[in-house]
Amino acid sequence: MHPPRALYIHIPFCAQRCHYCDFNTYALAGQPVDAYLEALEREMERTVEALPPEKIDTVFVGGGTPTVLTPAQMARLLGAVRRWFPVAPDAEITVEANPGTVGPELLALMREGGVNRISFGVQAFDDALLRRLGRMHDTADAYRSVALAREAGFANISIDLMFGLPGQTMDMLADSVRRAVELDLPHYSLYALKIEENTLFHTLHERGELPLSGEEEELHMYLHIMERLEAAGRRQYEISNFALPGYESRHNMTYWRNEPYYGIGAGAHGYARGVRHVNIRGVTPYIEAARERLPRLTEEPVSEEEAMEDFMMVGLRMRDGVRDDDFAAQFGGRSIDDVFGGVIARLRDAGLLERRPDGAGWRLTDRAIPVGNEVFGAFVGALSE
Repeated sequence: MHPPRALYIHIPFCAQRCHYCDFNTYALAGQPVDAYLEALEREMERTVEALPPEKIDTVFVGGGTPTVLTPAQMARLLGAVRRWFPVAPDAEITVEANPGTVGPELLALMREGGVNRISFGVQAFDDALLRRLGRMHDTADAYRSVALAREAGFANISIDLMFGLPGQTMDMLADSVRRAVELDLPHYSLYALKIEENTLFHTLHERGELPLSGEEEELHMYLHIMERLEAAGRRQYEISNFALPGYESRHNMTYWRNEPYYGIGAGAHGYARGVRHVNIRGVTPYIEAARERLPRLTEEPVSEEEAMEDFMMVGLRMRDGVRDDDFAAQFGGRSIDDVFGGVIARLRDAGLLERRPDGAGWRLTDRAIPVGNEVFGAFVGALSE
């Protein structure tokens, strides 16, 4: 397979950690940000030596909150990307942002540095809910940040919405969705709240102090979001993502197609040449390791069987599903039906899978979308049973 054409860079700093977050993030105050940026450059240099890139089609700067960087720090980061990687002229370059962390100077610098897509973690248009989540922004910040991004020339803007939040009712969810749709953005992502270990919400949940939605109410919320966004002309191209035609996240499509990608930064994951790696998580240990070597925590070969299972699990998240030609290209001409015929037959008989309209692959049925995890789980270990 070709070298990775997608590049992920992790910025692990946030103004403060949200109550539900278990990502590899750290409160910004007192962090060695400039030393971290130097370590990123060292990892970039060693990465391209070990696995020379041909062309980078997508760059995604995630976190954390990359927009807590100062303009000078952001300029340094974007400059380093272009110094070490051959970024295509038409590449999609995304930076994640939290409302309230972007100003005209930073946005202008990002545009000058080639950033052409910005993704805001809005989560809800309800100030009480935002405070409950531990978010630092409010609804006014969300509106202001989107307006500033548009004034800076960003046409490709996405926002995240969450549902199933503590104390969130259907009426509250419907109001947030209405406000989101009224912004008339080209891309929306939605996520159900998950209670993860090592978070404040997990502690509260264990004590019985976190009022959560039931499964049925959460399903109704998800179906409402689907209906409203589809009605607004945003096609559900993946079970959690909606976009106008041409505004689908090209970077995330790399993951869903099980294609290789570079992963740079503390705790970042990468996948190339049949090997999956995870970097050292802590900021200072990452910086120290990057001075001497590639800052790997683990490197694990991915067997062909596991890669084929992954192809199906992530590929079926897309509404267009998985294509026979893509599977054959990745796995030496092998056929989806020959490899997974038994699993597919069971899922088809259960009304959860159907042929793509062109007959050249498989996709979820409409009925399967809300219960997609049942389908994906059917492929876990399917070839080792």
